[in-house]
Amino acid sequence: MTQNREAHEVGGESKDKGRLPKDERRAQLLQAALEAFTQSGYHAASMDEIAERGGVSKPVLYQHFPSKLDLYLAVLDTHIDSLVFAIQKSIASNKANSDRVANTVQAYFDFIDTEGEAFRLLFESDMNVEPQVRERLNRMTYDCAAAVSAVISIDTGLAKESSMLLAIGIIGNAQITARHWLDRDSKLTKKEAIAFVSNLIWRGISGFPRQN
Repeated sequence: MTQNREAHEVGGESKDKGRLPKDERRAQLLQAALEAFTQSGYHAASMDEIAERGGVSKPVLYQHFPSKLDLYLAVLDTHIDSLVFAIQKSIASNKANSDRVANTVQAYFDFIDTEGEAFRLLFESDMNVEPQVRERLNRMTYDCAAAVSAVISIDTGLAKESSMLLAIGIIGNAQITARHWLDRDSKLTKKEAIAFVSNLIWRGISGFPRQN
């Protein structure tokens, strides 16, 4: 029994958590890091704290992520991919363009409603000036806008730069209004807020003539 306990401690895994497959352990550590970064901030959060939250020793945490910055970037990448996929999915549907606009706005509101901590990390962290973080956030904005821009370009015949500018406007509008709704604890329901913002955007974008 002593040998088993010692082997367990050498492995660095918490006795309560047990051994998990690598992907599950990574997901668990990313969630622990997200909680630590959003509650304490990047600079105040320590790898010791994150390891404790994740139920592993610090050496095991470093086996998965060589540095705190690597861990932070991995957390960002996970949630950036989630948001970009949601936007691309909302645009890829065969529904009317007014529905695509509503779905795009809803994707942002759904994201902050279900992943509020991740949303704050993406858009409100003091780490957003870090070059590697800024590069990822710029890529996220571009990828989301590119999905919207492609539809605008096809439907209106506008040049690529013009379509992208309009798409950035749509994405920015959805993002900022969703943040406002979250921060203000609005009396508007999520459904009502989505409808207001979607109508505003649609009234603007629908003014561009459709390409025959």
